Amino acid sequence: MNKKYAFFGLVFFVIAALCSAQEDASEQTVPAENPSVVPLAEERVLPPAPAEVLRPSRPAPAQNTSRQKPDALKLYSAGRYAEAVTVCEQEIKEKSDNIESYVVLCWSLVRNRQYSEAEYWALQGRKISRYDQRLVEVLGEAKFYLGQNREALALFQEYISLVGAKGSRLGEAYYFMGEIYIRLARYNHADIAFSQAVRTEPLYDYWWTRLGYAREMAGSFALSAAAYEKALELNAGQADALRGRDRVRARL
Repeated sequence: MNKKYAFFGLVFFVIAALCSAQEDASEQTVPAENPSVVPLAEERVLPPAPAEVLRPSRPAPAQNTSRQKPDALKLYSAGRYAEAVTVCEQEIKEKSDNIESYVVLCWSLVRNRQYSEAEYWALQGRKISRYDQRLVEVLGEAKFYLGQNREALALFQEYISLVGAKGSRLGEAYYFMGEIYIRLARYNHADIAFSQAVRTEPLYDYWWTRLGYAREMAGSFALSAAAYEKALELNAGQADALRGRDRVRARL
C-alpha cells in the first residue's frame, strides 16, 4: 500500500513540474532587457535620460562670453600705436609688474613720437627689471630723440654689452651710436659705429649713406665713395648717396 501511494506521489510531482515549465516558457516570449548590453543605434533609439541622471564624468569647460582682450603687440605690429598704448596702460593698471606691457608700451610710444612718455615708462619698467635689454635699448632711443646724447650713448653701449652678438636690435643700436657721434663731431667713432651697423644689417641703404657721410667728414674720401656706392647699389634713387658720391669724387 505504501509503495502504491509513493508511485502516485511521484507521478503527481512529475506532472506539476511539467506544468510549471510550460508556464515559464509562456512568460519568456517577451524578452527582458539586459541593461549590460548596449543596442546598436539602428536597432533601438533610447529615450533621453532624465536631467538628473545626466552627470558628466568631468565638468564641462565654462563658456567665455566676455569679449576677447585686444593684443597690444599685434596692434603695435600693425602700426596702430595709439591703440597699443591704451591697451598697455590698462594692462599695467591691472598688473603693475607685467614687464611685457612696459616693453610694448615704450615701443609704441617711440613709434608714435611720444618720446618723453616713452622715457618715463621705460624708467618705470626698469624699476621692475633693471637689465631687461629691450627696455635699455628703447630708453636709449627715447633719449636720442630727446637730444640727451651722452645718456643715450651710454644706454646703447649697455644694450650691446647685455646682448653680445645676438641682440634683435643690435644693428639699430650701432646705427644710433653713429648718429650720436656725428652730433658730437666725432666722425672716426661714427665711422666705427656705422661700420658695425651695416655689418650687422647690410641691406639698409640709408645706413650705408650715413657711413659714407661719416667717412667724408673724417676726410676718408676713398672709403666714403665706396660706402656711397654701396648705398646706390641697394637703392639707385638714394638722393643723399648720389650727392655725397659726387662731392667726394670731386675731392679724389
